[in-house]
Amino acid sequence: MKFERSSGILLHPTSLPGNYGIGDLGEPAYRFVDFLVETKQKLWQVLPLGPTGYGDSPYQCFSTFAGNPLLISLDKLCEEGLLSKQDLTLQIPFDDNKVDYGNVITFKNALYRKAFDAFVENREFKTFCTKHAVWLNDYALFMSLKNRFDGHPWSEWEKDIKLRKPAAMEKYTHELEREIKFYKFLQYYFFKQWHELKAYANKNKIKIIGDIPIYVAFDSSDAWSAPSAFYFDKNMNPIKVAGVPPDYFSKTGQLWGNPLYNWKALKEDGFKWWIERVKATEELVDIIRIDHVRGFAGYWAVPYGDKTAAGGKWEKGPGEGVFVAIKKTLGDLPILAEDLGFITPDVHALRDKFGFPSMKIIQFGFDSKEGSPYIPHLFDRNNVAYTGTHDNDTIVGWFQKANPQDRQFVLDYTNSDGHDIAWDFIRITWASVAVIALIPLQDALSLGSEARMNTPSVASGNWQWRFRWEQITPEIKQRLKKLTEVYKR
Repeated sequence: MKFERSSGILLHPTSLPGNYGIGDLGEPAYRFVDFLVETKQKLWQVLPLGPTGYGDSPYQCFSTFAGNPLLISLDKLCEEGLLSKQDLTLQIPFDDNKVDYGNVITFKNALYRKAFDAFVENREFKTFCTKHAVWLNDYALFMSLKNRFDGHPWSEWEKDIKLRKPAAMEKYTHELEREIKFYKFLQYYFFKQWHELKAYANKNKIKIIGDIPIYVAFDSSDAWSAPSAFYFDKNMNPIKVAGVPPDYFSKTGQLWGNPLYNWKALKEDGFKWWIERVKATEELVDIIRIDHVRGFAGYWAVPYGDKTAAGGKWEKGPGEGVFVAIKKTLGDLPILAEDLGFITPDVHALRDKFGFPSMKIIQFGFDSKEGSPYIPHLFDRNNVAYTGTHDNDTIVGWFQKANPQDRQFVLDYTNSDGHDIAWDFIRITWASVAVIALIPLQDALSLGSEARMNTPSVASGNWQWRFRWEQITPEIKQRLKKLTEVYKR
């Protein structure tokens, strides 16, 4: 699919301002769309929207199909009469600069329970449950069972329900009937509020880029409900797990721990599970970014139980077959390919066969010791240029830590003295020939490492950053608008 020359902002909804400790799908999200319109942007990129688990990572969700209940707007529930204004009186002094997930979860879940008590099932809710039954029933039961077993992963549940024995499934579905309905209620309101927000964005000619991580979390309803799709033994324990070899981010690689797909089994039924997954994402966003596309050509398999990813080995992926099946069923979708890391010719061939635009991280281009394909003058049109992503330091933070030789390379390349380095990078990103240009909001605000969203291989302190409206000054709006007009994005 051909993309138009455009630009936009990478910002996960959790980073939006708001009164309840975390960004949500209420008024601040609509105001952010207005900011994009005012500055002539056309794209809003978000991270995966699923319900996060341990570590709060949107790349380790309890479901790849479900939405994150923490994004549900309490104010909108109040507008619908499910909560009162008194209910929203804060008892917790939330931090405006970062998400304290523990306190947010406690506060919002109590109010979700109260809203659920006031909820009366209607035709729209029943239609939603029927439409999404293929994943919703398992997800709602999964979350109810997690509560029943004190939050333990499904691998530690009683054997009969861990293995989904019919009698156990029937027993718990009956016993947990109201709890199951509660989790369906949360999904109903997440999807309702998300689709209203997306409609507002699209009405204002803003397209949303969504993210499909190649892998799902082990402790997820996906792994529990579809074990044949993964490399599990007869007791549903992993045989090997996902990661990446030693690279720019880590000398021992990254041990992600996600279960690996049994691609042979998936191929036998026409990649139905993957088609359903892409279809579900297509209904939520306008453009799909597939994370770690190299895993479809070949993937790094680490023996289950290893402490690092260093002992893994490359194994052959499904290749073009999965994308052929998706295209045959769903048509020619707007897909971007995250093709970073150790890239081999088969990855390039797979990406290019389907015309997926390739990611270029400009930060990576300024390594003075060796040539890099991430320097802007080497880009081609079918690229998506970023100053950095959620996994990178901010431009200001990166520049402050760069070695003197690399810093000088940057200054020479940008013809700059470095006092406004984030905007120097934004300018060369917008000026590049790449069809799409994107920046994390942190770079537009010229923030340092304190605003970094994620540090790969660091287990805690990630995914917390939030901005405040006063940080987006009239000057920033004008600069972004002008650059976008000058470079015709």
